[in-house]
Amino acid sequence: MSKTYESKSSGRLCNQIIRNLSLSILAKKYDLYVEYSNYDNINNKLGIELFVGNKKFKRTQKVTSSNYMNYYTNDMKVDYNLNFMCDFFQTEEITTILHAHLKENMKTIIDKNPYKERYQNNNDVFIHIRLGDAELWNVGIDFYISCINNLNYNNIYIGTEKYDNELIQKLKSLYPSIIFFEEDAVKTIQYGSTCKNIILSHGSYSAMIGYLSFFSNVYFLNEKPEWCPLTPFLYKGFIPVILDNNQDSEEIQKRYIIHP
Repeated sequence: MSKTYESKSSGRLCNQIIRNLSLSILAKKYDLYVEYSNYDNINNKLGIELFVGNKKFKRTQKVTSSNYMNYYTNDMKVDYNLNFMCDFFQTEEITTILHAHLKENMKTIIDKNPYKERYQNNNDVFIHIRLGDAELWNVGIDFYISCINNLNYNNIYIGTEKYDNELIQKLKSLYPSIIFFEEDAVKTIQYGSTCKNIILSHGSYSAMIGYLSFFSNVYFLNEKPEWCPLTPFLYKGFIPVILDNNQDSEEIQKRYIIHP
């Protein structure tokens, strides 16, 4: 049967959302039976509906980012299961399809959000700061400072893996009113996506917060990261932020420019 499953190579929650939703779209087109990893969090809690069809086959073929669009665009003869576990499906073209799909189906996602009353009803900033295994490649404190200082807001919330991290504590000292949002991964996405202004890091988790932020201004560093693709952030209606190359070379703090 067509099946995705959890393994060490499958990635965490938002890698699974991207992969599973990519599969769900094809499963609906070809009426395929699927068992999804993290189904409860993705379908039941986040409200991202995953399609389960009827057809099961004895044979299985791999689907990757390079041949996904053949299945999506053309009417293929699919008399076999689809193995999606060989790729992450984070190309610009695929993620743009996923982003549009989520917007088209926002009602279910909004209805499942326990913080839905906050949509279009706050003047807050939410910052997702990716640390953990990607801490070495964090975009840097100057990026967050530049973004914050260009915004008007009532409250600042931070979601991250390590609240005792030096960068987090430095931001807290600069902006003492910062509120640490210390909830699980699902609730962090749901709460963050309701804030009026959202400042992202790189990676699939940040991207997914952006995708579900249906009424927000979403800012991201438009600079290729060393550890993951930039493509999930491109052409999604997000606001790019770039390094100011005209600043004085003697300045210690980097300055960034928000491009409307």
